[in-house]
Amino acid sequence: MTVKIILKVNHRCQPAVPPLRTCADMSADAVFCSSTVDYRGKVPVQHLDYGYIEKCKDVKYMEKILKVLRSGDEGIYPHLTTFCESHLEKLHPRSPALRKDNEVATAASLSKDEWSQIVDELKTWQEETKKTETSLKQQRVFDDLPKENIPPIRGSNCSIALSETSNANEKRSSSTCPLPRDYREWDKFDVERECEKIDGNVVKNDPPAIVTKRNPEIKTKVEAALLTQQEKLFLANREKDKGNEAFRAKDYEEAVVYYSRSLSIIATVAAYNNRAQAEIKLHHWHKAMSDCQSVLQLQPGNVKALLRRATVHKHTDHFQLAVEDLRTVLREEPQNAAATKLLSETEKLMEHPPVQHRKGKKILIKEVEEEHNSEDNEEKEAEAFLVEPSQPVGGEESSAAPAERGDMGNAQKKPHGRGDGGPHGNEAGNPHAAGHWRGKGGSADKYKVTPDSKEKVANGTNKRGSTASVQADQSSGGKGTPDGGSARETIDLDAPCGALPPPLSRLKNEGNLLFKNGQFSDALEKYSQAIQGYTDSAIDSPEDLCVLYSNRAACYLKDGNSQDCIQDCTRALELQPFSLKPLLRRAMAYESLERYRKAYADYKTVLQIDVGVPAAHDSVNRITRLLIEQDGAEWREKLPEIPLVPLSAQQHRREEPPSAEALQARAEKAARDAERKAEVRFTASKQDGNEFVKKGQYQDAMAKYSDCLKLKPEECAIYTNRALCYLKLERFTEAKQDCDAALKLEPNNKKAFYRRALANKGLKDYLACSSDLQEVLQQDPNVQEAEKELEEVTALLRQSLASDAQAKPRKTVPITEVEDDEEEGGATALPDSEGSGCRGEEVNINLHPTNAYEFGQSLNAARCGGNAAACADLLASTAPEALPQYLSSQLDGRTVGFIVQALDSHLLEKDPALVYRHLDHLHTTGRFSVVLMLLEKEERCRLTRLFERLSAVESTEFTRNDVQNLANKYI
Repeated sequence: MTVKIILKVNHRCQPAVPPLRTCADMSADAVFCSSTVDYRGKVPVQHLDYGYIEKCKDVKYMEKILKVLRSGDEGIYPHLTTFCESHLEKLHPRSPALRKDNEVATAASLSKDEWSQIVDELKTWQEETKKTETSLKQQRVFDDLPKENIPPIRGSNCSIALSETSNANEKRSSSTCPLPRDYREWDKFDVERECEKIDGNVVKNDPPAIVTKRNPEIKTKVEAALLTQQEKLFLANREKDKGNEAFRAKDYEEAVVYYSRSLSIIATVAAYNNRAQAEIKLHHWHKAMSDCQSVLQLQPGNVKALLRRATVHKHTDHFQLAVEDLRTVLREEPQNAAATKLLSETEKLMEHPPVQHRKGKKILIKEVEEEHNSEDNEEKEAEAFLVEPSQPVGGEESSAAPAERGDMGNAQKKPHGRGDGGPHGNEAGNPHAAGHWRGKGGSADKYKVTPDSKEKVANGTNKRGSTASVQADQSSGGKGTPDGGSARETIDLDAPCGALPPPLSRLKNEGNLLFKNGQFSDALEKYSQAIQGYTDSAIDSPEDLCVLYSNRAACYLKDGNSQDCIQDCTRALELQPFSLKPLLRRAMAYESLERYRKAYADYKTVLQIDVGVPAAHDSVNRITRLLIEQDGAEWREKLPEIPLVPLSAQQHRREEPPSAEALQARAEKAARDAERKAEVRFTASKQDGNEFVKKGQYQDAMAKYSDCLKLKPEECAIYTNRALCYLKLERFTEAKQDCDAALKLEPNNKKAFYRRALANKGLKDYLACSSDLQEVLQQDPNVQEAEKELEEVTALLRQSLASDAQAKPRKTVPITEVEDDEEEGGATALPDSEGSGCRGEEVNINLHPTNAYEFGQSLNAARCGGNAAACADLLASTAPEALPQYLSSQLDGRTVGFIVQALDSHLLEKDPALVYRHLDHLHTTGRFSVVLMLLEKEERCRLTRLFERLSAVESTEFTRNDVQNLANKYI
């Protein structure tokens, strides 16, 4: 029955309907044809309009408008709501928004007879329930099992007889409740006496509880012969998930049991890999090796199996085999951190094999006085102090210690003991099995890797994308982060993919990235979204859709879902017949389901397409033996029809000599691979060098930086780092050479200038040291270390100049008058330079420098030889505008003095205008004011004489006032 409720609304209180207005210049058709409606945003108030609702054809948006009108957030409009409902009913009569809930039925909404019938039925049900409850309370639960024990509580080892439980219940029921006490009686209450009474009532002759020695064993095999394939797959995945939980809880024995149960249902690569890892944790090397071999038979080249087999080889001292497996892994995944670390450890063990010390027996010899007890005492003492080796001589070691194991939430705990015939007995004929078994404490976590060390699994490329760590597979596990490492490649998620639009290309790239990082479930979702988007967008590109189906099939195959993998591969082959990867993956899925005939047909088709697929060859040979055992000599007659691959699809038939472009592409790829490997080695050597520097091992750091320079000789930072090592080792010449090399690469490198200054200081070239420190301060005036060094070097420079002046005897220079233009070197020679009479041709000086470095070399050569004439020629060939730039890195007091000497003695008489221009630009050089303060008294006098002589010259390019203004900047 429907109850109609009539709401009377006061029109005075009802808010007015907003005016129904639309833009005159925008028709409703333009609104609906403009763009797709955003269902996530809020409905604009302009859309709550009769005209808009009448012309709206979008059912979802109409439902949203109706929801807003019914909520009353924008006001209560009954007529507009009714109009919206009627229009929505025309568009979609079965819309969920039109459904209305019926009101709760009450006595007023039903007839008297119907209501009475309902009440009578409720009373009858209530009485029957009370009777059933009373009978259940009076009935004993365990009457039929008087002599059996209750199963132990989960996680407990104790069982209690039922008779004791029933007796205790009877005693509790027979006891009467004590009467309440008043406050005075509580004051007299003796707690100790009451406790003794309670203890006296306890029956002390109870039989002891039955303690089980070990938990009930879990069967390692599951009977699944009558199950369908889908049920087997579901059950196998569930058992594998239980094993994953046990592995995470570090209960490796239980994990092995559950993985074995999964393998007894369906043999999958993931279950074998996980069981191998659990066996490694238990140090069962032979069993782990067997599981790794099984994986490699099912899937040759499996990175996890190779990595775990290498771990087994390492612990069984087969280092060469371990190195081979690890190098195979690194060829597939060059960035695999776990394989790199394990390879370095194994190579170290090969170079320095561990020395196995043979443990002997300790026997305590004790002298006794009584002769008749001597033999017994000696036997007892020998037994008491006989020490057995803690490690088994051969075979597998005991399981991890109980302290290392976590508690499982889905299974009972397992007891652990020594030599109790428990789960870790002697399985390899160890002669010390009856002795003292001891597990290696802490060894269970030895090979754990950090979460940023995730493995990569190949998705049709040259990399795999699963975790190359040593943890168990968790096909339903959480998301991993592609973390990255320092040398990882940057992946462009927006890179175009064939004819796919950008959103679908991004989904595909994200799926590829997740697949490489081992997140198969997440990758599967991305591929599924891309396939759905492809279907919705009506794109005509079967090649791209084939790739999407093939990639999703790879995800299914990694997760052990072979049935869905077969379906996706079949769809891909319908789009692109004789596509190699879908055929190969479908064959592997058929083989995992033991459908060997179809797998054989697909493998044979693969070999018709490309005869050079080694996995197909191995699988064909393996399946041929199985089919012969299964079907006998007539096995070929039972095979399905193998399709004939056309010549256009046969890759090995189309092989031609590679073209020049192909050869160039191969060479470029090889160069890229070599560059990538060199980059990895360079980064590793640089990091090692930095670590050695932090530890103060500068000799080792220098060797690492030298290795880096062999790989990248143009890396400026390596030169400065190695220069630091040379400075610490007091090899100042090499340090200066490295700083010079760094400055050739980066002329403004601050570190190179500072470290070259320290090297010059060590070589006692204080002038060059001062120049470099001034360059550092020009680039960054806040470097306090450079300021301190400059103060110290300036003091040392003054001391060295003073000591040289005192130690060197003065020379008598004759001054003679000459006629015409003859020049005597002695008349203009510096008092403290012996070679001032040298001519420019005697010194090899570049008079046409092209940069600051060449100019500095030429100027230093002239200054060291005291050849002012050569310096004048150098200045004559140098543009005055370029002089500040050339002197910016090597300006000091002696340089300024030498330039002033050359201008005064040689260039002033030849070209006064050029001298003026040089002086006009020289004072603009950086740090010139600082250098000016460092000039000696004699140099200041020479500078004053130069300006006096220049002011006396008459020239059209400058006046006496110009010279006077310029002199104010110098003097």
